[in-house]
Amino acid sequence: MQISYFSMFILALYLPFLCLTLFAGKAASAIAPALYLFGGSSFDAGNNNFLQTQAKANFFPYGIDFPGGSTGRFTNGPTSGDFIAKFLGLPYPPAYLSLSEQQRQIIITGMNYASGAAGILPESGSALGDILSLDEQISYFQSTVRNDLPKIFSNPEVLSHYLSRSVFVFAIGANDYLNNYLQPQLYNSSKTNSPQQFANLLLDTLGQQLTTIYNLGGRKFVVYGIGALGCLPVILANVYPKPTTPCAENVNNLINIFNNGLAAKLQQLSSSLKDSTFVRADAYAESYAQFQDPMICSLCGSIRIPKSNTTCAACCLLAFTSLLNQ
Repeated sequence: MQISYFSMFILALYLPFLCLTLFAGKAASAIAPALYLFGGSSFDAGNNNFLQTQAKANFFPYGIDFPGGSTGRFTNGPTSGDFIAKFLGLPYPPAYLSLSEQQRQIIITGMNYASGAAGILPESGSALGDILSLDEQISYFQSTVRNDLPKIFSNPEVLSHYLSRSVFVFAIGANDYLNNYLQPQLYNSSKTNSPQQFANLLLDTLGQQLTTIYNLGGRKFVVYGIGALGCLPVILANVYPKPTTPCAENVNNLINIFNNGLAAKLQQLSSSLKDSTFVRADAYAESYAQFQDPMICSLCGSIRIPKSNTTCAACCLLAFTSLLNQ
């Protein structure tokens, strides 16, 4: 089953961060000092513009509702990460690769390291060209902490306090399936790993990567699970045999092995890493419900509401409110 890069575009559109738009702009002042974003196309704000890759979105119709047009965001307007920043009262975190060395040394409100097609594993998405794997994104964050921020915070204690109050959001893992495990003609992962083994590999690797951010000073984490990939048109068009249900449930079951393990992994990290807070955001339930009926907001108890209604806003706020109150 060959999945074209169009799947990235679909993924960026469907990820259930959309309810964040309902409360974007509510925060009058910053309620966190900075926001640092890591992930794939749902967060990428232009890093892939500077890479030799097929995974690009710096052309029409991307950005048709964004000031200035296409920027490399895989959306028509702001990304879900942008909306999170707006809720926190912060400016949109700039794409790391878009900045000069001098610019990187004056920004204290956060950075965006996300790269379209990127996954937890270095090889995921590599068939599309050069992308920033999560390891590479974290390496750039390490450079930010060790080389750039000390030029702003000369006092190490002040820098440490700043990092401990900043928010770190990860939306990663979908491409390890879309552009790795589910493409056996390009990758061997499905031939050498059972579904459980592959999920364990992803979770163990992600745990190590999150621990690296912790060791660099991060304390407040939001980690999104993977959405209902089995409901994506690109999956439905390529999966065999053709499903008799609205979604390819065999693919969704595959994804949920990872999702079910993510809660335990984050709980383990919270218990073992002193003063840390890890919040898991459920991307699956919301996206699955919306594929079945776009009028349903499952995060609010599957209440049927008009799309423009703001009932879901309070539910979407819970993860960030609980995190910021720690």
